[in-house]
Order: sequence, then structure tokens, then C-alpha cells
Amino acid sequence: MTIGVIGSGSWGTAQVKILTDNGHRVCWGVRNERIREHLFRRRHNPQYLSSVQFDTSLLDVRLLPEEVISASDIVVVAVPSAYMEEVFAGVDPAALCMKKVVSAVKGMVPGRFQLLNDFLQEKFSFPLSSYISLMGPCHAEEVASERLSYLTFSGTDLPLAERIAGLFANSYINTVVNADVYGGQYAAIMKNIYALGAGIAHGLEYGDNFLSVFIANCAREMGLFLQKATSLNTGLTGEDLYRLYTSSVYLGDLLVTSYSLYSRNRTFGNMIGKGYSVQSAQLEMNMIAEGYPASRAIQKVNEKVRAYLPIATAIYEILWEKKSPEEGFRSIEKELI
Repeated sequence: MTIGVIGSGSWGTAQVKILTDNGHRVCWGVRNERIREHLFRRRHNPQYLSSVQFDTSLLDVRLLPEEVISASDIVVVAVPSAYMEEVFAGVDPAALCMKKVVSAVKGMVPGRFQLLNDFLQEKFSFPLSSYISLMGPCHAEEVASERLSYLTFSGTDLPLAERIAGLFANSYINTVVNADVYGGQYAAIMKNIYALGAGIAHGLEYGDNFLSVFIANCAREMGLFLQKATSLNTGLTGEDLYRLYTSSVYLGDLLVTSYSLYSRNRTFGNMIGKGYSVQSAQLEMNMIAEGYPASRAIQKVNEKVRAYLPIATAIYEILWEKKSPEEGFRSIEKELI
């Protein structure tokens, strides 16, 4: 069995490390020939997680996503959300027949405002039963240093989710399985918005007391949205669903992304809070802060979900409607309990 990984950024590189450490053969889709040559000459990614050394005998490195899909039984998509549609642009629908797709993307297809599973279903008639989301509070940098991390695999076919989770489990990766495909993905998108907001608060020089209240309210707002969105997409309801949202893939990911110095969303937000424009902050960073496009995408999705999102809306207005961070956070202050 061959596992494909599309994406040579930090998160894609982390997935390849986990899988090859476990002895699996990986067909790895990278951005260009320079990266490919460097991997086989120096055995590490020249741009991301360069401390990670690969067993190149387990690697088949390709430049085209469609080649990775053709050569693999299971395809892990680990690219920024901005590139999702581009990844599948040259793919023949027949090439996805009988494949399993694992999404490690914490964002939505730009312009379409769709989760990857909905995009694949619409464009390729790809069944949800063959789709697994891979989410969790797991920084690529800590995977590189083999610090214990947790990944949650969500799928409507639980035995499939368990089998795929088993491919990733090892001494530094613990795996969790659930059936909440929509909730897990939406949580991964929303926590980036709130983490970006936590960065803005830090840039505005709010203290730890405020930040703790802010994040607690973000968790509450996110949980209410997830209940409505998951019910809308799957029909799942009830108190058990709400309790699920206190686990690692939901609350845990929100906490680590809001507080960690590794968090690109917190870093991006901190720059906005200190007075950078969105464009200036983007130029300063070498990695994409998913919370920026996510803030717009969630506003679009919420036109159908109709959840009350005062915090996410204020962050959207700061990023997309040029509301000043000071004014935006004054409106947030009034909402916190």
C-alpha cells in the first residue's frame, strides 16, 4: 500500500515524517524540482522542518498532484486552503475511484466556501464514506522534535477512520477517532479565526486576564456554531455533541493555537493589533495564516447556519472591512461574559 502526501510545507512535511517513521512508503507531492533534488541529495526539506531527516528509500517524490493521486491508495492533502482547488484542477474523476482521501487542510476552498469533502463530492461525486479528516492540536514543529501530540481522525466510516489512524500512531503521535467530519473541520477553521483574534488582543496590549475570558467566550461561540452547523449537515444533535466539543480536536486546538508561540495565526493577529495592515503582515510572514481567509469563509457559511457570532464577526470586520482593531475589540468587550 502506498500513501500519498500532497504538500511540502511544514504540515505536509510533518505528515511525511510520521508516516516514514512508521515504515510506510510515501509518494510525496512537492512544489518544484529544487525541493525534490534537495530531498534526495541532503535528505531534508530545504524550506520547512529542515531538522527532519528522511529515509529516502521510502520516498517517491512527484511534482504533479495528479501523479501522487494516481500512484497512491490513500491520499493525504496537506496544503493551505488557498491551493485546494489548484491541487485537483488536473485530476480526472476516474483517478479518485476507489481512493481514500485524508484531509489535513484547516480551511475552505476559496470562493466556493466549501469544506474539501463537499468540494470533492460536487466536482468528482466523491463519496463521504471514503473521506477522513485529520485534525488536532498538533504543531508541525513539535512533530519534528517528536514531542507527544494528538491527532483526531473523523469519518462516517469508523472502521476506515480507525485503520487510517493506525497508520499514524507511534510513540509521539496518539490518535483519536470520531464520526464528526463536519464539526472537526469547522472547529479547525474557527479556531484559526479566534487565535488570530487572540494575537490582535496581544498586539493591543490586553493582558492575560482579558485573554482568558476572550478564549473562554470563543470556545462557547464556536461550540454553539458547531452544534448548529453539524445538525444542519448531518442531523446529529444533543448534549453528547456539545460535550464532544470540549475534547482535544475542538477546545484543545483552540487553546494551543491561541497561546502558542508557534501559532502563525496568533503572530499574524499580533501584527494587526500593533498597526500593520493585512497586506503588510502577509508580506512579513513566510507562511499563510489560515485565520484570515477563514474569517470571510465562516461569515459566508453562517448565512445558512445563522449562529450568533459576535467575536468572529468583529474579527472579520477588522480584517476585511477595515474596522480599527481598537474599535473591533471595544465591541467584543461588550459581548464577553
